[in-house]
Amino acid sequence: MKKQSYVINFLLIFGLTAFGLWFALKDHYKEVLNLLSNLSIVAIALIFLYGLSYNFIIGWIYKVIGKTYKKDYRYREGLSVAFVGAFFSGITPSASGGQFAQAYVLKNQDLKMSSALSLLWIDFIIYQSVMVAYTTVLMVLRFSYYYTEQSSFFILVLIGYVINSAVIVFLYTMAKFPKAYEHLSGFVVRILARFHIIKNPDQTIEKWNISLGQFTKEIQEIKHRKKMVIKCIGLNVLRLTLLYTLPLLIAYVMKIDVSFSMVFDVITMSAFVMIANAFLPVPGASGGTEAAFILIFSTMFTTIQANSIMILWRFATYHLIMLVGGVTFIFLKRKYDKLKNSVITKEDYHENSNLY
Repeated sequence: MKKQSYVINFLLIFGLTAFGLWFALKDHYKEVLNLLSNLSIVAIALIFLYGLSYNFIIGWIYKVIGKTYKKDYRYREGLSVAFVGAFFSGITPSASGGQFAQAYVLKNQDLKMSSALSLLWIDFIIYQSVMVAYTTVLMVLRFSYYYTEQSSFFILVLIGYVINSAVIVFLYTMAKFPKAYEHLSGFVVRILARFHIIKNPDQTIEKWNISLGQFTKEIQEIKHRKKMVIKCIGLNVLRLTLLYTLPLLIAYVMKIDVSFSMVFDVITMSAFVMIANAFLPVPGASGGTEAAFILIFSTMFTTIQANSIMILWRFATYHLIMLVGGVTFIFLKRKYDKLKNSVITKEDYHENSNLY
């Protein structure tokens, strides 16, 4: 069933990507292809390397956090976790498969399952906090302007921003008042059990309380690792900035008339595209991401230019990452199979699955 599900997801990605390309090329395919054909191999390599840099930074972040649990944790190990996570997030709806695949790799890197899950928790908490702070600045400075330009699209941006902000507020209040959330969750679970939505309420409550305890523990641990947190905050800011400025680099190498003064607007537009599409329940947010990019960047560039930039941007930030991540996973899977340490045991999973 899992293999069948992955095949369906791949077909869905292919179909929606084809739709995105059709959407980009349907009116100006000759002009778009002509603009793309003028790029040199060096320019294309630069764009793809810049696209990969996002995951290079994630690997660095995992190295910084990983050293807390394994002193000799290396950058290449963190990089492997980053690409495998990106691959499985990209082929599963709502990026739901990334963390389990990362836990699989971390376990085979000789981290305890509890340490692996703690590492992923800490990365999520810091990244989510930085991302919300980053986008808050952009929302304050630019939202009103772009809302007047594309009001219907920016309603989605606003919804995405509110959800992201609510998640981080929920996480921190949950850590601050764990007992209150234990009582609240117990109340909600029992109500759902009465309507037969949850079959084993006591087991569900127990798992939730264990997960809450683990999360609260990680929040407390973060407070005592200030140097690590500062490094990770800085790396996450760099990570997002690299991702958000890629469209400007693509425009520059395509010899489109751009200037450094456009950096902040490009960062804002890119961030809004990612926010609006973060909750599309299809693998890789395929289809919607391409359409949203063209819609918003057409306010800065011509339609032909926006379409051309989108094709390279999407390949560099998604399809290329998927390719590298897939190859990385195949290589690691074969390596771990040879070492006969390739499977998370049922005991590992059942003991720790409630921490996801």
